[in-house]
Amino acid sequence: MGSEQHVDAIVVGGGPAGSTAAAVLARAGRSVAVLERARFPREHIGESLLPHVWYTLDRIGAVDLVAKAGFQRKHSVRFVSADGRMSRPFLFQEHKDHPSSQTWQVERATFDRLLLEHAEASGAVVHQGTRAKALIEEDGRVVGVRAEGPDGPLELRAPWTIDASGRDGFVRTLRGWRNREEALERLSYWTYYRGIEVDPQTAHATTVVQVPEDGWFWFFPMGDGRLSVGVVARREVLHRHGKDPATVWEEVIKLNPWLAERLQGGERVAPIEVTSDYSYRSTYSADDGVVLTGDAFAFLDPVFSSGVFLAVRTGEEAARGVLSALDDGRTDAGVFAAYGEWVCRGIEAMRSLVFSFYDPDFSMGALVRAHPELHGDVTDLLIGDLFRDYADLQQALAELGTVPPVLGYGGARVQSVEARPPTAGAA
Repeated sequence: MGSEQHVDAIVVGGGPAGSTAAAVLARAGRSVAVLERARFPREHIGESLLPHVWYTLDRIGAVDLVAKAGFQRKHSVRFVSADGRMSRPFLFQEHKDHPSSQTWQVERATFDRLLLEHAEASGAVVHQGTRAKALIEEDGRVVGVRAEGPDGPLELRAPWTIDASGRDGFVRTLRGWRNREEALERLSYWTYYRGIEVDPQTAHATTVVQVPEDGWFWFFPMGDGRLSVGVVARREVLHRHGKDPATVWEEVIKLNPWLAERLQGGERVAPIEVTSDYSYRSTYSADDGVVLTGDAFAFLDPVFSSGVFLAVRTGEEAARGVLSALDDGRTDAGVFAAYGEWVCRGIEAMRSLVFSFYDPDFSMGALVRAHPELHGDVTDLLIGDLFRDYADLQQALAELGTVPPVLGYGGARVQSVEARPPTAGAA
């Protein structure tokens, strides 16, 4: 059976969600064990952080660590139309004069290592190279995790388990709770360049470059002389000239004149990576003894870089819920009923903007010209202020774009309430 340990909370996954949750718990004096299957630093696609990440980093005592790491500073988001025209920028500082109005383009291997080391320094026990294998359940409640580590089997017992396992979705996979967002199914190809002079307009910006018909590129400097460039589009758009990554890449960068011009003369300095199957949501966000965070719960299309923000913010909130539950001696999913409603509401706000973005008749410039009073609302979403009322913006998006029906699932698995997963697309 291996060694058995008892702690206040188990965190599965040591990425941004797991590290944040572990730091919150450990800083509150609770015993917490983190199970991370990789050994850090690990490779991960570079990330453009939303400004509101700052608040969680500040609350867990990690904002100075990130600020001093030498990452490229980010001050705005800009959009380039399919025919190469740049829109008015969404400048964070202009919108809000606060330290959070400047964020970073991070190297995820470094960023994730910093957060995991911070959780460990805060008092969490981190087990790297350790894979969670199974949930331990008693009377229908999760009471621990069985794992396999460098020294063999490991059994951890705790009143609460936080699933921060990322896209692997430890609990979501075991329970069959994964529901694809078929309307957002796309592929991504990405790589890095050197030797490209970045003009002042884009030096401190994430630039979102639209692709005709469907899709978009990201384009941003990493602060070490490299540019992160990637494309997200439908399979049929990317694979018109075959599936060889190099061929796909050479053909797709021709689709936008702004991008094609800027990549001329640059040297690609990394392999072309490919990923797919972006968007999904779990049927439930919590069950008795377990709560899901970050990508382990849901992932929305990456166009507005919400992934890491949602990871750290939900990791923080889940940990605070666990602290409250431990204080009250509760292990039922009802503890997280409000959490489930809260996280789904925030995702839905961003989801409306994502669906509109992919509508071929929609443009961000047209939205702001038609509704200049909503420029601040759009900027609020782009900086990560997801958890407020966006009724006026959603009405405007419905006029100019495509606002999807709200998904009827994702809440906590409170026994008296049945979730309503879709009949199609479940996996």
